[in-house]
Amino acid sequence: MPIERKIREHLHKEAETLECPPAISKRIEQSYSQYFQRKRSEINMKKRLISGLVATAILIPTAAFAAPSLIEMLTRTPMTVEQVKVDEVGKATLEKLYNAFPETKSFKIINASKVQGVQTSIILQEKGGIGKKISLHTNGITGAIEHVNQENWEPKEKPLTALTDQEIKSKVDYLIDKMYGNIEEYEFAMEQMANPDQKTFMLNYTKKGSKTPFYQVFVQDNTISVSLIGGETTPSNIKVEGFFSTNGKPDYTADSFLNDEKLFSLLKISPTELKQELAKGKSVVEIAASKNVSKQQVIDVIAKTQAERQIQGENNDDVPKNNRSSEQMLKAVEPKVLQVIEHKTETPW
Repeated sequence: MPIERKIREHLHKEAETLECPPAISKRIEQSYSQYFQRKRSEINMKKRLISGLVATAILIPTAAFAAPSLIEMLTRTPMTVEQVKVDEVGKATLEKLYNAFPETKSFKIINASKVQGVQTSIILQEKGGIGKKISLHTNGITGAIEHVNQENWEPKEKPLTALTDQEIKSKVDYLIDKMYGNIEEYEFAMEQMANPDQKTFMLNYTKKGSKTPFYQVFVQDNTISVSLIGGETTPSNIKVEGFFSTNGKPDYTADSFLNDEKLFSLLKISPTELKQELAKGKSVVEIAASKNVSKQQVIDVIAKTQAERQIQGENNDDVPKNNRSSEQMLKAVEPKVLQVIEHKTETPW
């Protein structure tokens, strides 16, 4: 039996044990793919990938994070407790968690893994296998904890979704404040997602003057899932938003990557024209090819701009400092760029 078929059958069996609202699946899939998908330009990965998405019971056994692509799972390396404690990123992640929630020092590390140079993931749970659980997913380049998933921290008889909007916000505020710091400078928006099967809330925390959420949060049952999006104040040269549409809302990563004056110059196209072409169902790679511009040229231009923004953010203390060279930053951001430029809008004209 081919290995692809074996993997497919195993993962489909695992996926059947999980239930994930389609809206959350799409959003989490997008987030993970943007941040952690491996570079595919050197090998034709399409021949090796199993089509479709599966719930990741192996990586994170919770519905809130149940839709990264298979390639991310296949390139993820398990870690022992001892390896986590000596790993530079893992050790720093645990230290931050223990400082934020001292009670978690008694929790057991029940799962840990890493995608080399991209992400380290750690899942802890109260001893006994039931009760409070917390999952942390840390960027291997910046050291920033990009995702926090807190489960079962409220009594079962009164789960989070049974609370008032203000009570839910207070719980989320507390988690963000503990893990990331004061959030008083952020504007707040909350909405209940259209999900007839399970009540789900989405909360966005945005810095004043910015159009991109800095923190995006999903609350479902007794779970709070926080994503550090790290929105920036919209640069003055950005003239177009919503290059990609997902669930009727813009893809903020695409906006950040594609609103690049050097890219417009390379493609000899205006921001509005690029958006119009993308809306027809084309990818940036296809648009570039029609103008005799290679995929690698597009990657190089966007990656350089993103690396420059990372360095500027570090100098302004907007993001944690790291000792990575410019070359290392470029290499780290390339998979994210590739995901954006190969993507086709989900709502073409």
